[in-house]
Amino acid sequence: FYLTDTAALNAEQTAKLRKACFDKDVKLIVVKNTLFIKALEQVSKANDELLPALKGETAVMFSNTGKAPAQLIKECDKPVLKAAVVEECVYVGDAALDELVNIKSREELIGDIVGLLQSPAKNVISALQASAGQKIAGLVKSLEERN
Repeated sequence: FYLTDTAALNAEQTAKLRKACFDKDVKLIVVKNTLFIKALEQVSKANDELLPALKGETAVMFSNTGKAPAQLIKECDKPVLKAAVVEECVYVGDAALDELVNIKSREELIGDIVGLLQSPAKNVISALQASAGQKIAGLVKSLEERN
């Protein structure tokens, strides 16, 4: 979840942000700080880094993907990032926004790992298919015939 300050937004900008959140499957809720602190305490998420961010007007953005709210905040330029809790890590301040935008999702990480695992196999296959590979295949065949 992301804690943002939406006090600088007018009604039109707020409506635009809410629509963008709806389109990206991000839930935006304006909360009372004291009630949100109690909710954080109940789920053992309240810590010394996060609690100072709960001052002034606070809107909470909930999402299943870690970087979707960060991308929305970056696109809109108006909501100020107070803090974020993504993948059990706490990010504090608007300066962390660039780092949050670059977080890879689970699917992106799995794709990167699969690509890395396929790379050596592709190199071997391409070497065997090349003209030098025909020589290697010929050597392997002649070694098999010897035994």
